[in-house]
Amino acid sequence: MPRPATPQNKTKSRAVKFNRAGSKGGENLVIYTDGACSGNPGPGGWGVLMKFGRHEKELYGGEPDTTNNRMEMMAAIEALRAVKPGFSGSIDLWTDSTYVMKGITEWIHGWKRRGWKKADKKPVINSDLWKILDTLNQEHNVNWHWVKGHAGVEGNERADELARRGIKR
Repeated sequence: MPRPATPQNKTKSRAVKFNRAGSKGGENLVIYTDGACSGNPGPGGWGVLMKFGRHEKELYGGEPDTTNNRMEMMAAIEALRAVKPGFSGSIDLWTDSTYVMKGITEWIHGWKRRGWKKADKKPVINSDLWKILDTLNQEHNVNWHWVKGHAGVEGNERADELARRGIKR
């Protein structure tokens, strides 16, 4: 299934591509994601740090007029897009967004049952991105984790720096 393009997002990466079919020695792919916005709405950015053993990859991008929640979601989306579809290892994805964490692990089941409506029958906000994230989540073995933002966790801090870099693009 082709993935919808997000033309306003500019992505930059370095290091290796994570395209191994599985992990060696029980290593998981570890991903930290973060989103940021200057004003809400306003210019926004997303950042991703991916770690597999000694290898690291950084991704970031942004949009000129968006919200913080959309950037948090774009970070997770772009991270999972960067994982080759044949990757069969586990992915530990860390986010400091309770919106993303609860949305993908709890709320999404009811939204889908109700035809992308919330319990109050109003449309789900950001359903375009939730649908993409749901598809990507089902393509991989993702273990979702929440981390407190701005608490000195190295991976989260680096993802935050990348998200801020994305705002400037």
